[in-house]
Amino acid sequence: MESSPPEKKLILVQCEPNGVAMITINRPGSLNSLTRSMMTDLAQIFKRLDGDDSVRVIILTGSGRSFCSGVDLTAAEDVFKGDVKDVESDVVAQMERCRKPIIGAIKGFAITAGFEIALACDMLIASKGAKFIDTHARFGIFPSWGLSQKLSRIIGPNKAREVSLAASPLTAEVAERLGLVNHVVEEGEVLKKAQEIAGAILKNNQDMVLRYKSLISDGLKLDLGHSLSLEKERAHEYYNGMTKEQFRMMQEFIAGRGSKKRSKL
Repeated sequence: MESSPPEKKLILVQCEPNGVAMITINRPGSLNSLTRSMMTDLAQIFKRLDGDDSVRVIILTGSGRSFCSGVDLTAAEDVFKGDVKDVESDVVAQMERCRKPIIGAIKGFAITAGFEIALACDMLIASKGAKFIDTHARFGIFPSWGLSQKLSRIIGPNKAREVSLAASPLTAEVAERLGLVNHVVEEGEVLKKAQEIAGAILKNNQDMVLRYKSLISDGLKLDLGHSLSLEKERAHEYYNGMTKEQFRMMQEFIAGRGSKKRSKL
């Protein structure tokens, strides 16, 4: 009796010894469209990696020609009716809860739900010619992962209205000019650039990386006055919790870094 071929994994996770975890949406035949089970798996993966102390930075990408073409609309009712209130299977909610920096490596298309997942990343690297497309208005889909609120705060309300109400593609090059994308590179360089930035993050104080990401994310939810107060509050809490020994070690570390720089001059 012939054995059936092994089931293809639709979400791949690879954890490197240096602390970088790579998540790949692996359904290239449908441009990485998402089923309900894939969304649940992604949400649980982010939750698990957040709790894994060996993971310091997460890179999210898609296999084949696309990042993510959105939700598989053949199961639209199952996905949309169950998704709106189910936080455990809400991948964007879990990404926003994740303490680790998330770098999105975008090639091809990031469409609607794929666009929203890209917006949940902390930084975006995109290939030349990549496109971000919001088709909510075109297909009568109500946004529930934050695109209607986040995009306007990043690229400005007027441009966001054009992107969403007219379903106008936003190219990687324009997205970079508007501050949505950090870097635009050749298609074959997307993961390399993401790894480069991950490596730079890994060289820093990892406790402060987590605290700093949280401060930026939480501050963005407030007006400027309250966000500045939040920074002061957390700074005082941080320094008040440090011992004299920790201050001494900080001073020695900074002095050591300074002497190394001077020796190279």
